[in-house]
Amino acid sequence: MLELLKTIDANKPVLIAGPTASGKSSLALAIAESQGGIVVNADALQVFDCWRLLSARPDRSEIARAPHALYGHVPYTAPYSTGHWLREVTPLLDGPRPIIVGGTGLNFTALTEGLADIPATPDHIRDQANTTPLQDMLDALDENTRSRIDTANPARIRRAWEVLTNTGKQIAAWQDETPPPTLALKDTTAIVLNSPKDWLNDRITRRFDMMLEQGALEEVKALQHDWDPDRPSAKAIGGPELMGHLNGELTLTEARERSIIASRQYAKRQRTWFKARMKAWAQVDASSLGT
Repeated sequence: MLELLKTIDANKPVLIAGPTASGKSSLALAIAESQGGIVVNADALQVFDCWRLLSARPDRSEIARAPHALYGHVPYTAPYSTGHWLREVTPLLDGPRPIIVGGTGLNFTALTEGLADIPATPDHIRDQANTTPLQDMLDALDENTRSRIDTANPARIRRAWEVLTNTGKQIAAWQDETPPPTLALKDTTAIVLNSPKDWLNDRITRRFDMMLEQGALEEVKALQHDWDPDRPSAKAIGGPELMGHLNGELTLTEARERSIIASRQYAKRQRTWFKARMKAWAQVDASSLGT
């Protein structure tokens, strides 16, 4: 890691993307401690107040070592999107050097390529989406839109369908009208952490077991009285699975296994996104950093 730190310009914002469990937060913290700056969250789930463990949010000791922002500040009942995040991160670009870190590729794309100003989706269309088969939603999208979204991700299909239904225009068309980026990629040090599949899978397993040891089941149980699987916060890997155990639908062993599999599948989707959309970023082998 020391060699990597030597290559990073202390005067430029830093962007760190990578799959889950690849050591992104550790690298961001090391940069902040050695060069100064504020660690800014770009993960879609670490914003929620309910998920300290399941989202692998930095703990109190890590937060005490360097300034952090946009972690655990959104109520678990609230909606939160890339648009929300971009509005919150923009003012931080004018303060101390930001070190922006996360696994949500869409946030980084919005930041460095711009975000279309798509009207908010009304509740009645969200309700309609709840009763519309996923395949019907996918069939309604044009080829251009399907080529741009992760069609293995139901949330992305639903989002594109809601935009089409609400505005009468495909989300790809909205994207083609995107304004200039908030932060140009050329003005940053942009890093993608890659890793060998077996190395990352082992880390995913060990990290989830550590989450369980530290109280992840209790974290989920605290929401059992008010669990809504359609909320953005409910998409945290391990949340639906452990809730299934608490509701008597799964054994704890089954919930653990399903959570680990889901996390590995998510990491695969992340790697696919980064490979396709972040070719201009510096590619770093996460397994070589010792995080």
